[in-house]
Amino acid sequence: MKDLIEYGDFSKLDIRAGKVLEASEPEWSEKLLRYRVDLGEEIGERVLFSGIRKWYKPADLEGKTIPVIVNMAPKKMGEEESCGMAIMVDGDEGPVMIFLPDNVSPGTVIR
Repeated sequence: MKDLIEYGDFSKLDIRAGKVLEASEPEWSEKLLRYRVDLGEEIGERVLFSGIRKWYKPADLEGKTIPVIVNMAPKKMGEEESCGMAIMVDGDEGPVMIFLPDNVSPGTVIR
């Protein structure tokens, strides 16, 4: 278990519902998937990268709505930046994506 945090620490996270518009396997990586996510009118679209290629194909993500931390500092990935982080579950055999119900709109705040 990690150290306890105060509510103020948790409240710093801006977590939103993001709809995956498209996903692909970058040629320069064997581990990463690249996906473009709609995070609603306020935030717009962002590109995310996750090291989940061993467990997921692009078609597994496209059209799905996922929880995304949108106020993460961008991280350079190849020639692009990953501008957010999908929240996942550590499964017994690897990461497990969390898919939100279809009626959750892009940009909806998760708390």
